[in-house]
Amino acid sequence: MNTRILIIDDDGKLNGLLTTFLAGFNMAVSSAVRPSVGLRLMKEHQPDLVILDLMLPEMDGFTVCREIRRTSKVPIIMLTARGEVADRIVGLELGADDYLAKPFEPRELVARIQSVLRRCRQSPVQDSIVAGRVRIDTLTRTAYLDNRAIDLSTNEYNLLAILVGQPGRVFSRDDILQELRGMDCDAFNRTVDITVSRIRQKLGDDPRFPQLIKTVWGAGYTFVGGNGEPIEIDV
Repeated sequence: MNTRILIIDDDGKLNGLLTTFLAGFNMAVSSAVRPSVGLRLMKEHQPDLVILDLMLPEMDGFTVCREIRRTSKVPIIMLTARGEVADRIVGLELGADDYLAKPFEPRELVARIQSVLRRCRQSPVQDSIVAGRVRIDTLTRTAYLDNRAIDLSTNEYNLLAILVGQPGRVFSRDDILQELRGMDCDAFNRTVDITVSRIRQKLGDDPRFPQLIKTVWGAGYTFVGGNGEPIEIDV
C-alpha cells in the first residue's frame, strides 16, 4: 500500500514536482497551498506523514503544526527557506519530527521521510515500561505519573521514553539527539535542555531536588526512578 503524504506549501510548482517525484517511491501525495485546505485534507485523508512549509498565507507553519498536534501524532517534516537555528528549535519543540531547509535535493527529502516513518513504525518491544512512579504505554504513546496521564508533545514523550527505558543510564545530549532523530547536530542541543525542562514542569519535578530526572552536570540526564528521597544538587 502506498504511503500517504500530505504537503502543505504555498509553492504550487514545488508541490507538483514533489508529487511526481515521490510517486516513484510508492508515495501517494495530496497537497494544499493554503493551511485551511491542508488542515481539512488532514481529516479527510489521514496521511502517514505531513510535509509542512513554515512561510504560509493565513497562518505560519508553527501555528499549523500546533493545530495538527492538538489532535494527531502524525509525523511532520518542516520545510522552509529560513534555516535559522531558532526556527528549527521552535519547530521541533512544537512537535515537528524533522526539519529540512530549502533548497534541498528531493532524494534527501525521501531519505528523511523514510527515516522518520521507520522510527515511528518500529514495533515496541514492550507494551509498557514502568520505572518508579512513571509508566510509559508504548501502544498509545502515553506517559503516566502515579497512574495519571500526562499531556506531552511528541518530542517530550519520545525523550521521556528514552530516559525511562533505561533508568540510571546517563544520556548525553548527543545520545538523546541520536535516539530522537538519527543525526548528530549541535544546533539542537538547546532543544534537549528545553524539552527536559518542560517534561519536568509537567511531572512536577523540581530540578534542584529531582525525584525523577536528574541532571548530571557536564554529562547529560538520567532517570532516577522516583522511588526514595529527592537528590539535592547544586545549580
